[in-house]
Amino acid sequence: MEEVITAADASSSLRSYSSESSVLPSNLPLLTAFLSLFIAQFLKVFTHWFKEKKWDTRRMLSSGGMPSSHSATVTALATCIGLQEGIGSSSFAIAVVLACVVMYDATGVRLHAGRQAELLNQIVCELPPEHPLSNVRPLRDSLGHTPFQVAAGAVLGIVMAFFMKLST
Repeated sequence: MEEVITAADASSSLRSYSSESSVLPSNLPLLTAFLSLFIAQFLKVFTHWFKEKKWDTRRMLSSGGMPSSHSATVTALATCIGLQEGIGSSSFAIAVVLACVVMYDATGVRLHAGRQAELLNQIVCELPPEHPLSNVRPLRDSLGHTPFQVAAGAVLGIVMAFFMKLST
């Protein structure tokens, strides 16, 4: 028996094909989160220059600094999910809890670990040259964020989510 394709079937398959081949990936929250991450990391070069008056492109690949790329990523994800699925969805609730944990960690544990590393590096520098620890490689001290850096990252993420939602 021959299969008959109706006009509705043809237009349905055409719609699914055209949505799969769109310019933007179908997962807007994921795309928005990663785009926010990359923009925040890129901005760190300029905010570092503004503060220190020297260019350091390594800031694009480092943690810490202004704005917080972690905060930008998780707030962009949560905001985009909220805009797409509604603030009553389980996905939005999960994303908000994740964002809160990440931002709390950035201003708490990671910030204080960075401050401790800074202090330990200073102590090691003051050791006499014959001390066994005097040649130890310095610890990374740019780990966490100040509350202002986290807030700036969060604002960036929210703005990016609204921008991306409007552009679709």
